[in-house]
Amino acid sequence: MSMTIKKFILSALAASVLSSPGMVMAAEPVKAKSGADDVVVDERTEQMIKGGLKFLASSQKPNGSWAEGDNNHAAAITAYVLLAFMSTGHLPGEGEYGAVVKRGSDFLLNCVRPDGYIAAAAGSHNMYGHGIATLALGELYGMTRDETVRPRLERAVKLIIGSQSKEGGWRYNPKPGDADVSVSVLQVVALRVAKNSGIDVPQETIDRAISYIRACHHDSGGFTYQAKGGQPGASRTAAAVYALQVCGLYDDKMVKSGVDYYIRNYSRDRQHFTYGVNYAGPIYYMIGGDEWRKFYADIKERIIKDVKSRGDVFYWASQGGGGDSYGTAINVGVLAMPYGYLPLYQR
Repeated sequence: MSMTIKKFILSALAASVLSSPGMVMAAEPVKAKSGADDVVVDERTEQMIKGGLKFLASSQKPNGSWAEGDNNHAAAITAYVLLAFMSTGHLPGEGEYGAVVKRGSDFLLNCVRPDGYIAAAAGSHNMYGHGIATLALGELYGMTRDETVRPRLERAVKLIIGSQSKEGGWRYNPKPGDADVSVSVLQVVALRVAKNSGIDVPQETIDRAISYIRACHHDSGGFTYQAKGGQPGASRTAAAVYALQVCGLYDDKMVKSGVDYYIRNYSRDRQHFTYGVNYAGPIYYMIGGDEWRKFYADIKERIIKDVKSRGDVFYWASQGGGGDSYGTAINVGVLAMPYGYLPLYQR
């Protein structure tokens, strides 16, 4: 076992038995660690995951990034892809895709500007991308304890803290101003990941963010885009519930009503299906038990139904924008959740 994985075992939030990171899949099916002990990755799903990783590896740009079109949102999409590789046990320099993950990690680290804002030199960027990039760096640091990551992660966290609005949320620009639940969720989760990995984060910042997310709750049980009102949506409800869970509010009444709302409405929200599933997967993983077992069985079939293939290479288009790299990264990450590698989702 490598020193990196030994460090991960010591630093993970919950104890977990890990197989060698050099293997994409363990020799035996890996069970979920959230209470659903009979949830396994079957052979068909394993092939989808392996094929998805092959697609992502083949789609990496020479500079180490993943992006769509004219390098659009390269930092954000690279972060999503790195999370997909980490969710299957691949870390920088280790295993079949170690070199791929190393190049991607280096690219993302090089996107951290002196003021902490994470943005690629070319293409579009905003606080949404900053949030997912900070989250990915937080998981990377938590799993590897690579001290070259820490100072840049600290700068990224400091920028989030300094950009929080009076309401407690965040919007698209890296400065205090307006707020919406979609951007705010990623900032608070990134802060939670950083705090879990040992970075100093004021609890007051997290508490104010939770208050903002709660202010977006709707009488229907769902969550609205902003606290000022409007109609709830299934995908943004999944995002809000995810943030509350990650901050430890597993039994909060808004979590329960949000989950119920999502189940009633998610199949109709095809426009943002990929975005919503990205949050719904960990929601049910953290719930565990029968609810996780049933959700994983259902969502697995829906994801596999939408797969595209070229031989043993599998990929997914994003339903709602973002391109094939983003869509593949999200779906691989959801299918691989029973492996239980990412510290963030351990209760």
